[in-house]
Amino acid sequence: MSRLRDKVAVITGAGMGIGRAIAEIFGAEGAKIVVVDLDQNAGNQTTDEISQAGGTARFFPGDVSQQLDMEEMARFTTDAFGQIDILCANAGIFPEVSLEEMREADWDQVLDVNLKGVFLSVKACLPHLKRRPSPRILVTSSITGNRTGISGLTHYAASKAGINGFIRTAAMELAEYGITVNGVEPGNILTEGMEIQLGQDYIDAQAEAIPMGRMGDPKDIAHAMLFLASDEADYITGQTIVVDGGQILPESKFAL
Repeated sequence: MSRLRDKVAVITGAGMGIGRAIAEIFGAEGAKIVVVDLDQNAGNQTTDEISQAGGTARFFPGDVSQQLDMEEMARFTTDAFGQIDILCANAGIFPEVSLEEMREADWDQVLDVNLKGVFLSVKACLPHLKRRPSPRILVTSSITGNRTGISGLTHYAASKAGINGFIRTAAMELAEYGITVNGVEPGNILTEGMEIQLGQDYIDAQAEAIPMGRMGDPKDIAHAMLFLASDEADYITGQTIVVDGGQILPESKFAL
């Protein structure tokens, strides 16, 4: 369990859900972790769990949509650990609202967190990543917006489609520095937020529509991220991996 030994990984949105799973698995694989989240209780809980498991972690309370926060996050990380090897831009929100009822503020909030947050976190960490061997930028995207659509999430879908464009173009620009830029496109993953926001009826219906017959676990995404962070993925850049239990495969519900 040492694929990331001597690495320092910054993970945004790591207070719960997919981000927490990534932080815990990266920590178990030897990385020193900086947990970034707006929720101080959740961020501290993730940090404590990594430490209790024998890992090393620090918590930074920050808003990915704010440039000054992300610049301070990078300084906090290098002051604590001296380097940044991996940035996992994972923070994201998915408030549901129909296009007809969506306000400009609704749109801006989701794009600011989900898409601008990727840009700002990458921008802040980039000077430090360039100094390291085999640096990695990892981004949590989604099948929504790139391969599927869901009513009530046009802003979310647009943000995730934008993320994939960012991944491809940033990979081209940063290749000269040896920085790889890749992402994971999760399907429906059973996180705390999904349970609270969408409810059990939605979860049951979605599980029936997935060929593997279950919702994904946050660790399913974390393991894909671990591969992309590892030496085994050294020649992969500008790509995304779909992790969805086969969700996008059926032509219709009758195909199942």
